[in-house]
Amino acid sequence: MKISSKMIQLFLYSLALLLSLAKTDPPPLQDFCIADTASPSLFYNNGVPCLNPNSAVSSHFVTSALAKPGKTSGNIFGFNATLTNTKNLPGVNTMGLTMARIDITANGIVPPHTHPRASEVTICLKGALLVGFVDTLGRLFTQQLRPGDSFVFPKGLIHFLYNMDSSKPALALSGLSSQNPGLQMTSMATFASKPPIPDEVLKKAFQITSQDISIIRKNLGG
Repeated sequence: MKISSKMIQLFLYSLALLLSLAKTDPPPLQDFCIADTASPSLFYNNGVPCLNPNSAVSSHFVTSALAKPGKTSGNIFGFNATLTNTKNLPGVNTMGLTMARIDITANGIVPPHTHPRASEVTICLKGALLVGFVDTLGRLFTQQLRPGDSFVFPKGLIHFLYNMDSSKPALALSGLSSQNPGLQMTSMATFASKPPIPDEVLKKAFQITSQDISIIRKNLGG
């Protein structure tokens, strides 16, 4: 079958159109959209309904949610992520961004995970962090961060943060390019899903035994 130049042009035009629409979050159509979290929504929408702009006050645009350390005790990986959201920062609604405070215990880790709807830039504020991500070719890009250093994680790629210090906690601050970046922890999604992924699938995928699967699930609380 011979493909005409017009068909190729139509394909390229359609591809360009789709790519132009593939944005993380839609741009706002007004200066701001204060999240109305008190009133029940009468319909499902991609975001949170807005307050009347005339009701906006300065307090809608400020939060102290990231000022205090997060609780890391009880987390098997030794970390806590505190995020801004429309409840603690109503003015962030429709802005296409999220801020996160990440507290990591000594030798703690934010294990391999992805944010399906956002890219992320992280700055180390305290401690010594080993960070990295794996691209779709299986290449690992990793770096040691000291206070003041930053690192960017591309959208949707598996990445991690590890506190290399065995005696002191670490602190990082991240910015993500979506109001709702999403989070999928690789190990939890694989071994602690509800209902569980069939053992035969996991055994073949990871070349492990049923006993190995049971141990991992137990360790992850699954």
